[in-house]
Amino acid sequence: MDVNAFVTRSDDTDRGADGPIWAFAPNPVVAADVGGVISQLNDAARTLLGSAACGAPLAEAAPAWLHRAHQQQVDDTVSATPVRGPIGGRTFEAHPTRWTAEGVTNIVWWLVEDARQRSAPEALRTERERAEFLTEVSSDLSSLDIDLCLNASVRLAARHLADLAVVVTPKAGCGYSMVFCGPDGRVVSDDLDLEPDQVPGLAEALRGVPPSQPIDPATVPERFFRGRLDDPGLMVVAALPAPRAPAGALVLVRRSGRAAFTAGEEAFARLFAARAGTAMSAARLYAEQSSITEILMRELLPPRTPDLEGVELAAGYWPSEDGERVGGDFYDLYPATGCGQEALVVLGDVCGKGLPAAVLTGKIRNALQVLLPQADDHHHVLSRLNQMMLLNGDPSKFVTLVLASVRRHRERVRVRLTCAGHPAPLVLRADGTVEEVPTVGTLIGVMEEVATDTVPVELAPGETCLLHTDGVTEAKGGPKGNELFGDDRLRQELAQCAGSTPDALVERIQRLVSEWVGDGRHDDMALIAIAPR
Repeated sequence: MDVNAFVTRSDDTDRGADGPIWAFAPNPVVAADVGGVISQLNDAARTLLGSAACGAPLAEAAPAWLHRAHQQQVDDTVSATPVRGPIGGRTFEAHPTRWTAEGVTNIVWWLVEDARQRSAPEALRTERERAEFLTEVSSDLSSLDIDLCLNASVRLAARHLADLAVVVTPKAGCGYSMVFCGPDGRVVSDDLDLEPDQVPGLAEALRGVPPSQPIDPATVPERFFRGRLDDPGLMVVAALPAPRAPAGALVLVRRSGRAAFTAGEEAFARLFAARAGTAMSAARLYAEQSSITEILMRELLPPRTPDLEGVELAAGYWPSEDGERVGGDFYDLYPATGCGQEALVVLGDVCGKGLPAAVLTGKIRNALQVLLPQADDHHHVLSRLNQMMLLNGDPSKFVTLVLASVRRHRERVRVRLTCAGHPAPLVLRADGTVEEVPTVGTLIGVMEEVATDTVPVELAPGETCLLHTDGVTEAKGGPKGNELFGDDRLRQELAQCAGSTPDALVERIQRLVSEWVGDGRHDDMALIAIAPR
């Protein structure tokens, strides 16, 4: 503002009872004589200075910086340099002019608020609020559940950016889905019953291209809003970018009469959309991977123990990591195909852990399924499996196995056992004696030829044969935290299970090993108990 346009010069400012023209100025104006006593001030100055009044000393009513400037101006009759300083938390620029009334010279101070200083705190507050909002966004969009992520996106956008927020995302196969959140904060999902190009800017945003300017809702079909906002004003559409492809589009609508989106608000909305799009993409990718993993796990998880005529089976499986359900240890149970035939029990341990080991496990189990018609010849089955592993071409991949052919014979159960690099099976007799079955053999997948030794065992009522992987005996823990559970401890604990059912025996061994390991890491573990029914 050019304050000089409102200044009344000494030769024409003596207005008598009418008072000076600046008495009605919207900006604060205060006049003081050369002695520093306030002679005139307008209402704006009274509001700003509070205790200022005509006849009061300027030194008591005005800030020190303005009083010092007044004294300097009294001595300097030529210069009219403006000064700047704070008043009540705001910054003002004071412009001096001379005014003579009834022969008395006064210095008139026109106080103009510094717009630059005024906007800086507002800008800082805005940036602080946006930073807090983005922190909230990072927290609320951290879920890997795609529905929770979509709901959080529209809820946050409706609360902080607009009155109505809509997220449009592609559906699996074809079409689009919509998630709404209006002023009531309620989130609703629906299908998009329009073509994207019927909504200005939507088709472009779904392709990752943002529209160039705000959109008039009058150009949008009314049913797009689903009646969630009665008086829509200006609308903006932003793409939801993601690493592989756009995750969808974000539509923000404000009520009619509310301030339009500024350039800064549109830029901030795009920043929010980028974070939301990344979060949605991560959640959708996680959902896809979870679905694939679930399908794989249905094929790789150990089967339930079947009912075998006259034979009782119990199995236990414990993967190496709490978050995993599959690993390198596995077992398979194949019932007999006819009366008097043998059922086949397989327990194996593939080198490695986690999903890579589980994939190799799946290949071995498929191969064993194919070789099942030759299951009466353990050496033949293991030799063919060894050839398959060698053809795999990776010498670091191998597996240990124990095959158990099982059938009921009168009151007893006959078991033929063959180990291939696997821990020897243990037999718990009715009197608590524990015997190690002397069957040995070479690893599968390492040497050109395999050496095997099949050993027959008979189980009387009350006796059990236990097959286990080395994860049980090599589990580290105990008082020192690094001691092996060991073969001797397994035999001692097994001896305490005389007369127990296979289920109770497996449960006890699992519990003891779990207590031994505590919170420590361990390898995959698997157990199978076989006994007469």
